[in-house]
Amino acid sequence: MKCLYCECTDSKVIDSRSAEDGRTIRRRRECTACGRRFTTYETIEITPILVVKNNGARQAYNAEKVRNGIIKSCEKRPVPMSVIDDMVADISKQVYNSMETEITTKAIGEMVMERLKKVDEVAYVRYASVYRSFKDLSSFMSELKQMMKADKTNK
Repeated sequence: MKCLYCECTDSKVIDSRSAEDGRTIRRRRECTACGRRFTTYETIEITPILVVKNNGARQAYNAEKVRNGIIKSCEKRPVPMSVIDDMVADISKQVYNSMETEITTKAIGEMVMERLKKVDEVAYVRYASVYRSFKDLSSFMSELKQMMKADKTNK
């Protein structure tokens, strides 16, 4: 780390502490040449993950898009924002822990639906209706029948 004042590359760490977000370390350093002090921040380098869309286009993974989709499906439903935030954090964790550099929108959609099904069935059906783009009423009804059948076997 170069000193801001004399550009010497040798410095010693005087103090280290976690920054407010808990994902950054703040280090107070002192230059061994000029004795002046400066602060550096150390963060985890995140490898960008690309999302492969249905048309083949690629874009960086954005947790906000996942959050917005979940919020839309949970509109006027008794799902607290803390639960939505937990779902988004869990999905993001799963995406980054996959160790893959690319993930499909289909895989992300399945992750969302898996969690929505456990939280609120109406929100799940709303999300599934857009995600799976049901062509007609019969395909929509077959999805509902599968849910009802699974619900009966779980009781």
